[in-house]
Amino acid sequence: MTTLDQPATPPTTRPRQPELRTALPGPKTAAIMGRDAQHLSTSYMRPYPFVPDHGEGVWLTDADGNTMLDFFAGIAVSTTGHAHPHVVRAVQEQVGKFAHVCLTDYPQEITTSLAERLLRHIERPRSDGGHEKWRVFFGNSGAEAVEAAVKLARNHTGRSHIISTMGSFHGRTYGAITLTGSKTKYKRGFGPLLPAVSHVPYPNPFRPLPGSTPETCGQAVLGQIEALFVGVVPADEVAAIIVEPMQGEGGYIVPPADFLPGLRALCDRHGIMLIFDEVQAGMGRTGKMFSFQNAAAEWGDVQPDMVTVAKGIASGLPISALLARESVMTWPVGSHGSTFGGNPVSAAAAHATLDLLEGVVTHPGCGASLMENAADVGTYLLTELRAMQAEFPFLGDVRGQGLFIGLEFVKPDGSPDGALRDAASLAMFGRGLLNLDCGEAVIRVSPPLILTHEEAHTGLEIMRAALRSL
Repeated sequence: MTTLDQPATPPTTRPRQPELRTALPGPKTAAIMGRDAQHLSTSYMRPYPFVPDHGEGVWLTDADGNTMLDFFAGIAVSTTGHAHPHVVRAVQEQVGKFAHVCLTDYPQEITTSLAERLLRHIERPRSDGGHEKWRVFFGNSGAEAVEAAVKLARNHTGRSHIISTMGSFHGRTYGAITLTGSKTKYKRGFGPLLPAVSHVPYPNPFRPLPGSTPETCGQAVLGQIEALFVGVVPADEVAAIIVEPMQGEGGYIVPPADFLPGLRALCDRHGIMLIFDEVQAGMGRTGKMFSFQNAAAEWGDVQPDMVTVAKGIASGLPISALLARESVMTWPVGSHGSTFGGNPVSAAAAHATLDLLEGVVTHPGCGASLMENAADVGTYLLTELRAMQAEFPFLGDVRGQGLFIGLEFVKPDGSPDGALRDAASLAMFGRGLLNLDCGEAVIRVSPPLILTHEEAHTGLEIMRAALRSL
């Protein structure tokens, strides 16, 4: 076991669902938002008048006592909900020992054992009977993990070019923002950005490329990559292709099942590193530890060369990880590091989160593990939301896996309806549901993985009432 060898068992009974209170904004919230507007960066977005004060499970209460059902989990971060007793205890215990030493210089058991736990979910036996070995670099955020992946790919291959996808989101630091392909506002006024980066479409079965179908759109994208090698960049100058196995910011898109195996084969043909960005879809959200592992049932075990994880890894505390094959993580000593990366307090929260994801500790009402719960409750939500399409024809597509679900709003001609999406999001918020948009016209459903069927039903009723109001 890890340093958390005596995990606290959560309560055996769940509190009753609190009564939703949505008199927003209250006077305290309005006052705090006024101060926020005066003193914080102008880059921060403030879509709704809500200032959280405290939370419990999937519920958040603001400074005025308004209680909301959380269906976005801080952008897929709060894996175990808010103030989970097992996570709280782990953090408190570690703070009482030490809060920082610097992993770049001194090894620590809590991060060593965390690396071992993460790698158990990705290392596989080799065809020759040996065991594939991976290594971990710890950082603070998804963007930092992506930056590390780009540096490692270039260093290991001696090549420079990186290929990313349209609609992608990889972070807001310079390298990560160059790879991002979702919104131009992230790049406007910040150039020049990272050189030697190209973008290709992401395969979206709901909106396949011209000339392709929902079933063949993945192969069409692979064809576009091969076309790049003919007319834009030589394949032997491409260091890596980075892709979200399930795309987040771009619209919560699940690609066709043959896309990732095809991408792996393409990279193998040309000696290119394959990087899977699992920052938003990873850590159990899709019912598997990593979203790319959902393809295994149909296509076998598709293994990348690197995986970036963050967001849900520690239930809200800042930590990220770059996982890479040992044969790839070849950068020399001192060539990369991070002062706060792998912070022991965040690592303690990550251990506690993995306890619940793996079922080492069970959560009341959630079965054996939070990964299983995500698959179970996610199936229920997807089924009910797809049934709503008959009542609300402007729900053009309901897609996802586990608790990674997107609702796309469309006009009568089938084109994206961002204005209607925005109205629906506001109507849901006004009825007590915290949600977040993505893509051109999508509302994402990404609640904490402790969500029960009862709580999911409450969320569905709020959503139905909001959609009827439109």
